[in-house]
Amino acid sequence: MTRPRPEVVAFDVNETLLDLAPVRAALIEAGEPATLLPTVFARTLLTGFAAAVVGSWCAFRDAFDAALQQATDLGPDARATVIEGFGELAPHPDVEPALRRLTEGGFRVVTLSHGSPGVAEAGLQRGGISALVERSLSSEAIRAWKPSREAYLWAAGSCEVAPDRMALVAAHGWDVLGAQRAGLTGAWFPRSERAYPTVYEPPHITASDLAGVVDALLALPPA
Repeated sequence: MTRPRPEVVAFDVNETLLDLAPVRAALIEAGEPATLLPTVFARTLLTGFAAAVVGSWCAFRDAFDAALQQATDLGPDARATVIEGFGELAPHPDVEPALRRLTEGGFRVVTLSHGSPGVAEAGLQRGGISALVERSLSSEAIRAWKPSREAYLWAAGSCEVAPDRMALVAAHGWDVLGAQRAGLTGAWFPRSERAYPTVYEPPHITASDLAGVVDALLALPPA
């Protein structure tokens, strides 16, 4: 069944919109291999997801610090320096044209992260594209981690739209799955993942790149 055109398009932040290269560079500067970042990032998500499942909560920054402690011998000051790399993130090259096409097409664009407040805003400003984004939402405000249903429904409510009038674009399959289970339109493209997890229900929208996702959203029929 074809999904109706959403009013709001929400974007995941880390990896989907913003390049984690500064965090990788900080790890290298601390004497760690560049290849360690995916492991640390995945362990960060594991820590946050597990806390959410058992009814607890932790901030993204604290989960990332815990992951660094598990994967490295870095001391507190060195770990803090690596984490500060999140404040230096910038958008991937394909982000500006994608957001511009969406806004020119009549969509409201927001970001939705469970990351630290301010990271998305700083990255968008660094890329000169803040004006293309209506607002940046961090589910830390409600102490929830995506892919919990609560995070997506809160985002839709914050934008004053029904869940089926919001889409979530992400380069992470688990994020798209969570959004779809909450009633949003899910859109996935490969960035950090080569393939969408086949153990999940298929995404409403799949494209080979971010531009393709925008094409698909623009092609959806009016509600």
